[in-house]
Amino acid sequence: MDTTTEGVALSRDTAEAEAGMNGITFPAWHGKHYVTLAELLVRLGSFGLDLTWRVECDEIVDPRCVEMESRSADTGMDTLTLLSFTTPFLQLIDAEARGFAEDKLVAVLTEFDSSLWDVRAVDERVLNELRHHYPGATDL
Repeated sequence: MDTTTEGVALSRDTAEAEAGMNGITFPAWHGKHYVTLAELLVRLGSFGLDLTWRVECDEIVDPRCVEMESRSADTGMDTLTLLSFTTPFLQLIDAEARGFAEDKLVAVLTEFDSSLWDVRAVDERVLNELRHHYPGATDL
C-alpha cells in the first residue's frame, strides 16, 4: 500500500474514532490567561498519563513544534515527554494532539487559531472535569 492510501485509511480511522467520542469547545483565552496544551495535559489527570501522543502543527510558531511533530510521527510520545515540550509557555496556532491508549484513539485536543480549544474524549469524566475548569465550555 502506498503512503497516500495509508494516509487516507488513517484519516478515515481517525474520523470514525472521533465520531464515537463526545466533545466540548471553549475559548483558549480566559481573560489574560491563555490555556496552553501543557495545562490541558495536566487537566486530563490520570486519564492522560499513560497515553501516547501524535502531534501535528499547521503553523510552526516555535522550534518545539517541529520537534514535537518529529518525535511523535512514528510511534508517538508519552505524556510526560509531550509535557516537557510544551512547557514553559507555548502558545499554539492550529495544532492537534491525538492521544492513544495502545492503538485506540481516546482523546483529541485541537487548538484553532490561538483562540479556541476543541477537546474530544471517550471518557465523559474528563470532559466534565474540563467543563468545571473552563466555564463557558459548550458541547460539540
